[in-house]
Amino acid sequence: MARLDFPKDFVWGTATASFQIEGAYQEDGRGMSIWDTFCRTPGKVYNGDNGDVACDSYHRYEEDIALLKKLGVKAYRLSIAWPRIFPQGTGEVNEKGLDYYKRVVDGLIAAGIEPCVTLYHWDLPQALQDKGGWANRDTIDAFVNYAEVIFKAFDGKIKQYITFNETWCVSFLSNYIGAHAPGNKDLQLAITVAHHCMVAHGEAVKKFRALGVQGEIGTTHNLYWFEPYSTSPEDIAAAHRNRAYNNEWFMEPTFKGTYPQFMVDWFKMKGAEVPIVPGDMETIAQPIDFIGVNFYSGGFGRYKKNEGLFDCEEVQVGFDKTFMDWNVYADGLYKVLSWVKEEYGDTPIYITENGACYDDELTADNRVHDELRTEYFRKHFIQCHRLIASGVPLKGYFAWSLLDNFEWAEGYKKRFGIVYTNYETLERHPKDSYYFIQDVIKNNGFDV
Repeated sequence: MARLDFPKDFVWGTATASFQIEGAYQEDGRGMSIWDTFCRTPGKVYNGDNGDVACDSYHRYEEDIALLKKLGVKAYRLSIAWPRIFPQGTGEVNEKGLDYYKRVVDGLIAAGIEPCVTLYHWDLPQALQDKGGWANRDTIDAFVNYAEVIFKAFDGKIKQYITFNETWCVSFLSNYIGAHAPGNKDLQLAITVAHHCMVAHGEAVKKFRALGVQGEIGTTHNLYWFEPYSTSPEDIAAAHRNRAYNNEWFMEPTFKGTYPQFMVDWFKMKGAEVPIVPGDMETIAQPIDFIGVNFYSGGFGRYKKNEGLFDCEEVQVGFDKTFMDWNVYADGLYKVLSWVKEEYGDTPIYITENGACYDDELTADNRVHDELRTEYFRKHFIQCHRLIASGVPLKGYFAWSLLDNFEWAEGYKKRFGIVYTNYETLERHPKDSYYFIQDVIKNNGFDV
């Protein structure tokens, strides 16, 4: 039996997002977000579910911190709800909202846990969406103003900031596919939103540097490993387009200040162009201290004319599936992060999300015996170890998610947590996967 040990300074953590866990949607001056609106739009969210209560972490954060401490994590990735700080997106700071996050951050630090904070995890103030949202360049200024308030309020306490979570989801999933708030289906709008979010990221990094804030700043992209089904040039090109949609379209501007030309040409053929203003690309490519990668899946594709946006058909090759119907492709994690290093150099990498959704059941012993999720984590931890052994600068891993929570358009039907949430009583029950991760963290490794 082989032993896999991790570097002493490897950061083990877990993650959540504000809208998915906090609830308290009308308390202490919080404004409405685009997700509050989306949830109230018939047919958009499974079962008409919403985030009004969620896991009630707004009131139960001390209980959640105790779970984190028991788990043994070095860090916890959370997000700040912009509508709690600026109910209208701009204007007067809502001090009660700021105070809530001060209590959370202080509680984490007291428990010996480093807070890693995401500034934007999808809950745009509805008041800004009413003015065009991310399609309006004024939202860039509003975001930088919000970020500055957070930087100043937490300087010295929060050591790691992520500007945006999954810009692909903010743009394409939400404004082209239409599955997430605000639910548009317009390719040009999606490309505009993606560009403006990346400019906002760059401007926030510039503000962070100008203020001399302690700590590190980066961004998180959700990367997907998509391979050609065969060696035919058509399959290779189709699979590359499908992969670049998630990967190169966001990574190349972040690191190189350019968009991949083959994708620019493809989108232009589809009638959409990037609305670049002079100086934008230099802003987007501000040097960052780390890159966050969210990884869940991958697949194989081949050329098929008029199939989707990229003339690419996914071919099922026998992967196991999660309850989200996503392929379990742990080796894809090794491949995609190796690609990141090869293409973009030695910037430190954190896996800021990785996890699996399964149909969990609370048993009579108040436990969830989630063998499939535990095995999912084990397989991906092995790939993390391979990456480190291969010289990829992987510095940490955040399991998604601490709690079962509001799973966006899937409502409360889909569970990703390592802690089971009883949505009727709001009680938390650690699952077997929680105890598996606890053991890995305690020993900083495991046997395979």
